[in-house]
Order: sequence, then C-alpha cells, then structure tokens
Amino acid sequence: MEEISTSSGLGGILNAFRDITKESKRITFVGTPGFCTPFAELLAFPIRNSDKELAYIANLGFDDAKKIVYTSHGMQLAEKTDAAADTVVILGGLAMPKISVDLHDLKAMIDRIFGGAEDTMLIGVCFMSIFEQMKWYNVIDFDYMIDTHTNSSVLKK
Repeated sequence: MEEISTSSGLGGILNAFRDITKESKRITFVGTPGFCTPFAELLAFPIRNSDKELAYIANLGFDDAKKIVYTSHGMQLAEKTDAAADTVVILGGLAMPKISVDLHDLKAMIDRIFGGAEDTMLIGVCFMSIFEQMKWYNVIDFDYMIDTHTNSSVLKK
C-alpha cells in the first residue's frame, strides 16, 4: 500500500478516519468484543453529527450487529441492526494470534456486508502494522489502512 499521509496522536487517527469516510452512508465496524469495541466507538465520535448509519459486529457475528449511537455518555452500542453497509472497517484486534479469526470466513462476511453493492470501501485500522505482520494483505484487499504506532511513558512521583 502507498502512504498518502502521516499524522500523530488520536486527533490524527480520528481526522484521517473522518476524511476517508466523507462519502460513506453506512459504516459497519468489525472487531473483537472488549478490545476493539471502544476503538469503534472512538472512531465513530468525529462523525457523530453526520447522517451516517453506524453498526458494530463482534468477531464474525453478522446476525448480532449492534447500532452505534451518540448518547450523553459518548458513542455507545445499542439495539440490533442490519449489518449491510457501503463501508466496512476491520479493526486490528481481529488479527491478534490469540483471537484466531479465519481470514476466509472474514472475507466472506465482508462480502455479505457489502451485499453486492458496487461502490464500497474497505478500511483497516490497526496498531503496529498487525495486518501486515499477520500477512492479511495477501487475503484482504483493503482500500485504506490507518496504521498507528504509539509510544507510552509511565511516570511516577
């Protein structure tokens, strides 16, 4: 994949996501429960006032997709919804070895989410190049990748 921009911090991730999804009408995030869920909610925050419909699928649970809605407590999962979308966001937690998501099953589910639509977009969002490390690029044809590398400092008084 070709690098088209660089940025830093959470703002960089969120602004990139907002810009990439400007034309999207319906976005479905796919990730692991717990670890990826808050990242989907975080990515959804900068587009909270748009008319985009947002959904979240945990693992490969297509039939148990949940709406992502804006509440007084931020973005939250809500009632079940249709997972069909023109934009799919695959979150990096799915590529962690201990999760063991079958790539071919994931690809089949992505096709099911797109439902044969012509104008679709597949976005990957990950940390530390996990999709590349796990060789997902060989199977999943991402249109965009937001790949973040972070540094952490722990301070003590």
